[in-house]
Amino acid sequence: MMTTNIENNLSLDECIARTNYLAEFILPERFATLERAAQNRTNYMTLLAENMFHPQNASALVRHCEAFGVQNIHTVETLCRFNPNLNIVRGTDKWVDIHRHASTADALRALKGAGYRIIATSPHRESCTPETFDVARGKFAIVMGTEKTGISDEVFEAADEFLKIPMCGMVESLNVSACAAIIVYMLSERMRHEVQGWQLSDEERTRLLYRWMADSVRDADALLERGGFLDK
Repeated sequence: MMTTNIENNLSLDECIARTNYLAEFILPERFATLERAAQNRTNYMTLLAENMFHPQNASALVRHCEAFGVQNIHTVETLCRFNPNLNIVRGTDKWVDIHRHASTADALRALKGAGYRIIATSPHRESCTPETFDVARGKFAIVMGTEKTGISDEVFEAADEFLKIPMCGMVESLNVSACAAIIVYMLSERMRHEVQGWQLSDEERTRLLYRWMADSVRDADALLERGGFLDK
């Protein structure tokens, strides 16, 4: 899902009213699932995928983020497009927001401007591990590099910290998908136990839930118009 602003033009009361109205047109169990997912979403951690080449790896990153509650993925596509495979992503891209940046410099500038620490993943640097990384020191963005060469020199220079998964066998590293699964799972779990205020704000959660409802309910615009929420 590309980030949209449909809900940002509405007051919170209007978002709540529309959400409650649309909830009448889906099963209560489905609405409860969406509410639970929104309550477990976070902007405290995010991912930056730099020139991810293989669609299956792009798909895996989307699925990992959705599964573990990471709402935003940032991408740099100067060499190749971040293009999840629909057969692999299986609709999970509906529930996360993908922010596409024109360059690595633009992505780093935006993330740093939003208060994120830049955490570069690399097996070649003396680094912290998912067990030792300080999740409570502030928001962080995990940078995953391209499959063949890893993160760019630009990310190396801009990184605040480095993160690696220690290997006990003969292999030097895992592939991007496996690394992302381990890192996103472990850090999101630690975040939930060690960080206060990791959840979306009440306003962010309210607006996100409305957007999900508008995307989930069939003929949502027609229903909202019939309910008097849209100008005819």
